[in-house]
Amino acid sequence: MKKILSVSGALLLLMSTFSTAPAAVAQPSPQANWHAERVCADVPAGNASCFALKYVDDSTGAAKALPQGSQVTPAGSTALSTGKTPADIQSAYNLTGLKSSGRTVAIVDAYGYPNLERDLGVYRSQFGLPACTVSNGCLTIMNQNGGSKLPRFNSGWADETALDVDAVSAACPDCKILVVQATTASFTNLGTAVATAAKQPGVAAISNSYGGGDSPDSTYGTYYNHPGIAVTASTGDNGYTGSSYPASSSYVTAVGGTSLVKDTSTRGWSESAWSGSGSGCSTVNAALPAAAAFGTGCSRRASADVAAVADPQTGLAVYAPNSSTSSSWAQYGGTSLSSPLIAAMYALSGNSGSSAALANSLPYTNAGKFNDVVSGSTGSCPTSQWCLAGSGWDGPTGVGTPNGVAGL
Repeated sequence: MKKILSVSGALLLLMSTFSTAPAAVAQPSPQANWHAERVCADVPAGNASCFALKYVDDSTGAAKALPQGSQVTPAGSTALSTGKTPADIQSAYNLTGLKSSGRTVAIVDAYGYPNLERDLGVYRSQFGLPACTVSNGCLTIMNQNGGSKLPRFNSGWADETALDVDAVSAACPDCKILVVQATTASFTNLGTAVATAAKQPGVAAISNSYGGGDSPDSTYGTYYNHPGIAVTASTGDNGYTGSSYPASSSYVTAVGGTSLVKDTSTRGWSESAWSGSGSGCSTVNAALPAAAAFGTGCSRRASADVAAVADPQTGLAVYAPNSSTSSSWAQYGGTSLSSPLIAAMYALSGNSGSSAALANSLPYTNAGKFNDVVSGSTGSCPTSQWCLAGSGWDGPTGVGTPNGVAGL
């Protein structure tokens, strides 16, 4: 697995290359000996890699254990409890008290995760969320064709799935959760899983926290084209490097990432573009008509459309597998976190189900209902707004992060 650079020092260095950079908002303080580590390896063309990032201690190789002082924290851990909780997520995005009326958020991932229901139960119990089980009808798990025979275990993708279901739980505790597990991480199998998810009753949103190189909708687009259902996709964790599919599809909402820090403002939180947030212009897929008035500078599909917290240093506390049998608390991020958060917010809004239009038009129609992120950078690029956050639309964060769910 690879280390990636995502701490604020790198962010500030990148910002210093732009003389017109806006004033920075509060940044997370760098923590010595910690780094973000990918849980899924690179894959050949025609396949996708999951984007989950785990916050790991350089000196011991251990994940950041959370929450501090809890009976589930590994004995002897001295790690600080910095992972975001459901209360944090709901406060930051003005979601507290909102209900989904039982709508379903579908999670599409590859491979199996035998202890998914058990681990989700630990997470929800820890934070006082209502139980979400197969027996009470809240949780459904199926294979890519809708059957009950599930794929083999894969440790990286199981981590991804744990992050996804915990993120949905954090943003929307009363949402039902459908997990559709593709046999492998090929785009064909993952796409088949998306199509299966879209056929299930009550599905309001489908989250895809994975990607590969920019690909044409003429090849895979039918899998993701579901008017009336919000389909979200992570833009990736490599900053300004071009587009990642399916985020570059014209049929999905491309979700970028921020660093989210508690502060003393009226909102109580500040956000800047996370340095790893994927941004760029597709070379093969059509621009969104709804984005035309926002001057993206891309002749084709621009990413991102919206954003939410993704910086693993300011990430979510997650109960995730260490192996096929054991699990523990750790802190996770990446745009793998922001995609299911936005999917859950779409489900809370219910707006996508009332229209035959694609849900990715809604943020542009309702841009004034988002928190505009005006600080942070994802690298160097030919047109500054593709990698530099600023007023209005920008590549790292799109039109911004949700302030409630009226914009989705």
